Amino acid sequence: MVLEEQIEISHELDTCGLFCPEPVMMLHNAVRDMAPGEVVRVVATDPSTCRDIPKFCNFLDHELLENEERENRYYYLIRKTG
Repeated sequence: MVLEEQIEISHELDTCGLFCPEPVMMLHNAVRDMAPGEVVRVVATDPSTCRDIPKFCNFLDHELLENEERENRYYYLIRKTG
């Protein structure tokens, strides 16, 4: 991930092994506890997160900074908006 080296990651969320809707529910709880501007890095193994996490960000107006798939894992950087 290119931005991962340039952005301060405030929170890590490992949802590997969990299936829909658990990764998004855990993300929702994590974002709720974050301050505006903080960034969470999510790691997932459920392919449905490719659809669900961008929709979550769009619906709640959070910024999806980056998403990438590597070795059957999905990585997301999400910035909480104000």
